[in-house]
Amino acid sequence: MSFLLESLSLHKTVKKHYLSLAKGAECQVTYIWIDYSGENLQSKTRTLNKKPTGIKDIPEWSASWMDGNSIEVTLVPVRMFRDPFTLDPDKLVLCEVLDSNRVPMGSNQRSQCAKVMEEVREFEPWFGMEQEYILFGLDGRPFGWAPQGTPFTRVNCAVGINQVYGRDICICHYKACLYAGLKICGTNAESLPSQWEFQVGPCEGIEMGDHLWTARYILHRVCEDFRVVASLDVKPIEGNLDTSGCHTNFSTKEMRSEGGLQYIEEAIRRLSRRHSQHLHVYDPHGGADNMNRLTSQSSSTSSFHEFSTATSCRNVSVRIPGHVSRRGCGYFEDRRPAANCDPYNVMRALVETCLLETCEENDEVEAS
Repeated sequence: MSFLLESLSLHKTVKKHYLSLAKGAECQVTYIWIDYSGENLQSKTRTLNKKPTGIKDIPEWSASWMDGNSIEVTLVPVRMFRDPFTLDPDKLVLCEVLDSNRVPMGSNQRSQCAKVMEEVREFEPWFGMEQEYILFGLDGRPFGWAPQGTPFTRVNCAVGINQVYGRDICICHYKACLYAGLKICGTNAESLPSQWEFQVGPCEGIEMGDHLWTARYILHRVCEDFRVVASLDVKPIEGNLDTSGCHTNFSTKEMRSEGGLQYIEEAIRRLSRRHSQHLHVYDPHGGADNMNRLTSQSSSTSSFHEFSTATSCRNVSVRIPGHVSRRGCGYFEDRRPAANCDPYNVMRALVETCLLETCEENDEVEAS
């Protein structure tokens, strides 16, 4: 293990020389896509003869799809960012994945989400997502923890080497996202010493999912350089310890306008009637991950089995922030999505329940 760490450290130092080499008008474009599991990301890079001016200048590409059978799929570019690793003029490009008949692959939830977002464009739906993650060393232990575990006081936003591990990773990820052009808006240490969170938003419509998935990609790439692993598992450490979520803030133009609290409260009423349906899509395993996470045993998680809501309270399913209640307008926070959720599924579920009448009609049919 020590030899491995030494080798990794060496090649990261040597890499600086090659990155400083001059090049011509060519541009390196890294294609990023979600794999068959719906949880992990893949990427590969190609050369374009000149810098692309927009997403239409990025050609489609093919890739292998490994879901037990190796088949060829098509990568369709949908969102372009600056590359914070090889720098301008190079690009990162998020892609959808289509099969040979140009039908979205099973884990490609973006396509359907984009259609739903187009239906509710007039509502101007805004999202903000709070991505929690835990850092691990290559030895499989939480980063910075002693072999026998680490005694600590659970406190968010802690400061001090005895309370937080991995701040350099958090800072570098933040800076890389800003360079790329992502709408990252904040970050903080979470309850466990090697647990962190970053926030993305506000984003309107489909761009929320695009920005969060790309921010996850950048996180994993930054962690490669620091020789650590970022885990989005909801409970990767056994014991009565805090878990990881992806709290999601949502609003419409009516909610953000004067008197918007009534629209917020109506949306929450609709959510209360579809609690189980939302939990089914709020993690990639049909609710199994959240069943382990939402146990009501901490001050920050609610019950998996019962819907709850309150103002200025964090151990509920859906929270109205105190300042929103005082102002009478703003947004609400759905605290149920898991850290490993597909944001496209979360966004689509929120919009369909809160804004589309078909959900209420379906509820009536199911009740009858």
